[in-house]
Amino acid sequence: MRTFGGFRSGDHSFYGEVRGDDVHVLAKPYWLEIQPTGEVLPFASLQIDLPVAPSKLIAVGLNYADHIAEMKRTPLGTPLIWFKAPSSLLPHNGTIEIAVPEHQTDFEVELAIIIGAPAKNVRVDSAHDFIFGYTIGQDISDRDLQKSEKQFGRCKSFDTYTPIGPFVYSDVDVSDLEITLRQNGEVKQRAHTNQMIYSPAEIVSFASQNLTLLPGDIILTGTPSGVGPIRAGDELEARIGDLPPLRNRVRNAT
Repeated sequence: MRTFGGFRSGDHSFYGEVRGDDVHVLAKPYWLEIQPTGEVLPFASLQIDLPVAPSKLIAVGLNYADHIAEMKRTPLGTPLIWFKAPSSLLPHNGTIEIAVPEHQTDFEVELAIIIGAPAKNVRVDSAHDFIFGYTIGQDISDRDLQKSEKQFGRCKSFDTYTPIGPFVYSDVDVSDLEITLRQNGEVKQRAHTNQMIYSPAEIVSFASQNLTLLPGDIILTGTPSGVGPIRAGDELEARIGDLPPLRNRVRNAT
């Protein structure tokens, strides 16, 4: 497994590959080309930033049977996809700001796909060739807006509503990993990625039939059951397998 991410050192932002206690600085975004500059910095001296900069942020809904049941929905027979604003992305250790505190706003932990090559009309059996790697994501959702508007784009696209990271991992098998969300230390969501109705390969193939996926694009693959409301002061920890956890705090927007 190889580990890539975005980092900050003072006012300088860059992408790098994590190797042990060091970060090897890259000349370009890793999803375009892995080109080391030769500069190596100690990991402990850096701030973790967003691990990727997508042209598109796509979400998938109703991809776990138990979540379909808890949301009182019925399977559609195909993946349900919609767009989230890339401006909603939030890095590891960032603070989720509840846009409308009087609304019910829920957490949703998800496996996220990072696209590594332009993909259009790809077959399921070749879809993995277009995936660079994976990371951990959350799809924070304003349920009041979602119910009243009958669509998902706006209610899930407020600033800070897509925590992601801490890093992106290539050469990792995500077919059967435990996925969990802890709220203030208490497990709220727990499932395995093999419970997804549509696999990452099927999702990439399906999405590519309707639009061109570009390197760096993110696809959130859906959440299992157990979703629930967040409140100011909460601490959330999302985990997938043995990957480093994604941690975020919560406060009300000012």
